[in-house]
Amino acid sequence: MAYNDDAVLAKLSALNESHDSIATAAQWIMFHKRHADRTVQLWLQRLRDSSSTKRLSLIYLANEVTQQSKARHKEDFLVAFSPVVAEATALAYKGAPAEIQNKIRRVVDVWKDRFIFEPPIQQAIEARIDELDKARGTAKASFGGPGIGGGPSVPAELIPVVTSYQNASKLNLPTKTAISTANQDFEKLTDPSTPVPSAPVYAARLNGLLKSLASAEGAVAECVKARKDLIGELEKLLSANQEALVNDEKQYAELAKRKAETEEKRREVELAIMRGLPTHEASQSPGNGTSASPEPERPEVEALTPPPVEAFTPPSMEALTPPPIHDEPPVLREGEADRARSASSQAFQPPPATGIEMLSNLASQYQSIPVSANGSNKRRRLDGDDFPDLGGDDGIDADVAEMLRKDSNATA
Repeated sequence: MAYNDDAVLAKLSALNESHDSIATAAQWIMFHKRHADRTVQLWLQRLRDSSSTKRLSLIYLANEVTQQSKARHKEDFLVAFSPVVAEATALAYKGAPAEIQNKIRRVVDVWKDRFIFEPPIQQAIEARIDELDKARGTAKASFGGPGIGGGPSVPAELIPVVTSYQNASKLNLPTKTAISTANQDFEKLTDPSTPVPSAPVYAARLNGLLKSLASAEGAVAECVKARKDLIGELEKLLSANQEALVNDEKQYAELAKRKAETEEKRREVELAIMRGLPTHEASQSPGNGTSASPEPERPEVEALTPPPVEAFTPPSMEALTPPPIHDEPPVLREGEADRARSASSQAFQPPPATGIEMLSNLASQYQSIPVSANGSNKRRRLDGDDFPDLGGDDGIDADVAEMLRKDSNATA
């Protein structure tokens, strides 16, 4: 095939990542080493209009051509690539996915290890890539970590989401570029106003258009995959938060129930304290609604008012007249009388009397004259000491007093 721009563009458009495709294109380009400068210019132009995947293939082609030229000691392409290789490498590296960036870095490391380019050229290539890494690292720090602005760090649960979002964002621009290039090539080739070239050239252009459409299709497919991955991570995060929400609602209901039970029990304890009951009696059962036992009635207290005391009335004459004396009973000895009185007292012991009853009995003793303990009809000797001090004899009749005195003397 004769060398011309269309032929070079056709070769570049038909390029893919396979080793056979890259080796075949490199052999054809090196065969036309007299047009090295023009070939490199077309290569750079094609690289600018390609997607990330296509740019990686073009970097592989440049690597194959430069290494073969170095091995054969042909400096034509080395001299042609040296002015543009740093710019082209940075262009292919910028905005590419992490996988493609790692592959480009390996190519640059091979150039460094094998001394493909002069040291200043190699340093320029590495400097451009480092600048892109620093710029990307600053953007990541400000978005996902404590960067210069001191922003908050991204939680561990959001790292997969952030990574998927970054991958989708990186593929956005290359996809748009690939679609734009494919549309331009399609419009240019199908434009009715454009004259139809010769059959071989037209076939090469159609082949290049197919490659452009395939490249754009691949870029869009990668973008679709990245979007699906992002949506999947978001769905996982949403599902995890929904499960956590259900658990939180259950715990909230359980805590509210326990709080209500505790408040009810506290109310029962407070009521028991106010009623003066022990705490364990107020809450015998753990269930709710348990009421305390009713308070027992207080005993009634009797009034301490003593009964009325009977008025003291002196005995009548009939009461003071002794009965007729008949046969005297046998007189008991002193010891026998004591034993008889002891037996009589033991046989009849009245129940203990209260204070009021004792006062009443004491008053009644002075109202009547008791009979002697031995059952005889003799009256007791009435001395002045046997009567209570009633404040003199103002209330006793003179005849009664005289009679009492005589009776007392007769008895003595």
